[in-house]
Amino acid sequence: MESQFSVEHVIKTLKEDLPTLFEKDISYQIYTQDIYFKDPVNTFKYKFNYRIIFWTLRFHARLFFTQIYFDVHEVYQSAEDTILAKWTVRGVLRVPWKAGLLFNGYSTYKFNQDNLIYEHIDTWDRKPGEILRQFWQRG
Repeated sequence: MESQFSVEHVIKTLKEDLPTLFEKDISYQIYTQDIYFKDPVNTFKYKFNYRIIFWTLRFHARLFFTQIYFDVHEVYQSAEDTILAKWTVRGVLRVPWKAGLLFNGYSTYKFNQDNLIYEHIDTWDRKPGEILRQFWQRG
C-alpha cells in the first residue's frame, strides 16, 4: 500500500499526538504494520503490540497519577530518514506524600520511502530504577 504521507504530515501528526498520549490514543496510520519499538524496559514488534503499549501507558497514568504530562519540546527531521522528538514526562503520584515523577527523553523515529515509521526507539535521561525511586520521595 502506498503512503499518501509527507514527512511534514508525519511530524505534524507526532506534534499533535504526543502531548496528549496519556489522555487519548494516538494515530496509528503513520506507522508500518511491523513497527519496531524499544525503550529501556520494553522491546517488541508489530502495530498490535504498539497499540497495547499506548493503552497500557494511559491505563497506568490514570491508575497511578493524579497529574501526568508529556511535554513535547521539539519534533524535527534530524536526518534523511529520521525524526527526533524531545520530551519530558512529569507527574504527581497518587500517594499520600504526592511524590513527583520527572524525567527527560527523546524518541528516534525511522521512516521508510513511503514516509511510514518502522522504528521507534526511546532514550531516557536516567535508568528505570532511578525513575522508580522518585516514587518514594516526598513531593
